[in-house]
Order: sequence, then C-alpha cells, then structure tokens
Amino acid sequence: MNLSISGRHLEVTPSIHAYVKNKMSRIARHFDNVIDTQVMLSIERLKHTAEITMRLRGKDIHCEATDENLYAAIDLLADKIDRQVIKYKSRVQAHAHEPAKRQEIPAE
Repeated sequence: MNLSISGRHLEVTPSIHAYVKNKMSRIARHFDNVIDTQVMLSIERLKHTAEITMRLRGKDIHCEATDENLYAAIDLLADKIDRQVIKYKSRVQAHAHEPAKRQEIPAE
C-alpha cells in the first residue's frame, strides 16, 4: 500500500506520520488490494480535519473526520474508512459468488 501523508497549515512530524501509518495498517489486515492512499491533515482554528482518499481496484473511497484534537480526528477517520473498506469488500465478494444469470429464449 502506497501511503502519502501531507499537511495543510501543519507540519507532519514523525510521530504524527507513525500514528497515521499505524492506524492505516488496520485496513491492510482486512483488505490487501489497496493501490494508493492519500491522507491530508489540516488545522484551522479549533478545528482539526483529517481526510483520506483511498484508491481500490475499480473504486475510490473518500472520508473526512473533524474534531478538536488531531489524534481524535485521525481515530475517527480510521474507523470510517475501515467500515467503508469492509463494506466494499463484502460487496465485491458477494458479486463474485453469484451464479451467472441464464437468459431464457421464449418458445414460439
């Protein structure tokens, strides 16, 4: 999984980078077909925002979480993206196991 972390009005310290990487590794346990992940962290007055765009095969997933604390926003973001990845994985697996529909030709 290619992970890029950037900050808007924020310097991404090694501790923040390690924290985000640790939280995103949870997704790799559920689903290993992640192509690219981009995390954007931003700080405004009393509003810390964490956004993620995750590219999967055939789909892009985007989530955003806001909190007064940056680490809490990252935790909320990890929970949201985890739920969406599990939902996507279950859809892909459900469609893969459906039998092919047979097309019947009407009798004349």
